[in-house]
Amino acid sequence: MRAVVARVRRASVTVEAPDGTPLRVSGEIGPGLLVLLGVHVDDVGSDPAATARKVDTMARKLHELRILTGADGGELSCADTGAPLLVVSQFTLYGETRKGRRPSWSAAARPQDAEPVVDAVVAALRGRGATVRTGEFGARMAVESVNDGPFTVLVEV
Repeated sequence: MRAVVARVRRASVTVEAPDGTPLRVSGEIGPGLLVLLGVHVDDVGSDPAATARKVDTMARKLHELRILTGADGGELSCADTGAPLLVVSQFTLYGETRKGRRPSWSAAARPQDAEPVVDAVVAALRGRGATVRTGEFGARMAVESVNDGPFTVLVEV
């Protein structure tokens, strides 16, 4: 699993119709973390226990990632501050471009395999007490964010 995590002042996801017409805001947060989450084909193998461990590890890392700024300038996490997370599925994080100009998506898990994993990460975050908003899996979405810093990191499990 791979996540691109941005510290944001605010972020939102609007689900769009196929023609790009905005339909509704699916998720919106104030100061917190925008998480673009991709699932690798190896994350959904034949061992459900291994997948569950990866889900729990990703949720813990995201919730406890110390990239928020405290009043004293210290580094804090969503677990410390109660800051929300906006989680958006993003299969394109596994786009491969080494062999040309057209990305290959073969490393990304199939949608029917990836969706339960993304849902499980969201559920695990909520189980840890995190406030989580989401995009809509498989939908065409417009993601807006105002980065704080900017500060963006890659988290992998």
